[in-house]
Amino acid sequence: MPEMPEVQAHAERMTTALQAATLTKFELINFASLKTFDPPADGAVGTTLSQVSRRGKHLVLGFENGHSHVVHLMQGGRLRLDEKRSRKPRFGLARWVFETPDGGEQAWLLTEAGTERKAGIWVLDGAVETAEIFSKLGPEATSLDRDELARMLSESSRRVHGLLRQQSFVTGLGRMLTNEILYHARLSPFANASKLSSEQIDALHEAIQSVVARATDHERTLDDIGKSIDRPSRVHNRDGEPCLDCEDTIRSVEYRKYKVFYCPKTQTGGKILADNTTSKFLK
Repeated sequence: MPEMPEVQAHAERMTTALQAATLTKFELINFASLKTFDPPADGAVGTTLSQVSRRGKHLVLGFENGHSHVVHLMQGGRLRLDEKRSRKPRFGLARWVFETPDGGEQAWLLTEAGTERKAGIWVLDGAVETAEIFSKLGPEATSLDRDELARMLSESSRRVHGLLRQQSFVTGLGRMLTNEILYHARLSPFANASKLSSEQIDALHEAIQSVVARATDHERTLDDIGKSIDRPSRVHNRDGEPCLDCEDTIRSVEYRKYKVFYCPKTQTGGKILADNTTSKFLK
């Protein structure tokens, strides 16, 4: 699933490509992908796109009439230029057609590959910040200062890996970023959030800022959202490979739908986390 850096860079690309463009048509291809009924999905037709921004892992297309189209790509969703303009595009969910200031035309197609079919569009009117779709999201991970992060961690006894991925705790982080952040901070993925020391919280806060910034810089060099497997990593998806910072081997804990990656020497004091049911919390 695209995480904060991928969505942020894509929002910036769309803002540049569609600067001062006017929405001339909104075509809903798969009606189940529209999650709201009021205001109407085509209510922004005839108005200018102000900006494409991001909230958590959501793209937000803001129009000058006050309407916003919120798009969540989920696992297999992509919003890309649509040059073919096929009547029945493969995996197609919705299409936005814009007239650009130079008199040209751009179509952007939302698709979703795979079997989950969870990508969606929400049409809002008014302030995006108070919209119900965002009501359960926590603060942006990179907007937290160190003391606020410490306070939030102290209120949860969950494993830190699961807590950072919980969008109601902080929003924008997913599996890959969390693996990379904890590796950078030299923290066990199974550490109890409420028992982190002051020094560990310092390291975690710095790691969030550094890892997200580095990932965002990389995404800005691309023309589109890339595949997760192609994103640079120091620990994620490197199970069995040598650690880049020591002589140990990267290990993983496998769950039903995903893996947690870590280096035993740098993160768990040399202990191997056997599996997700028998491993103990590491301090």
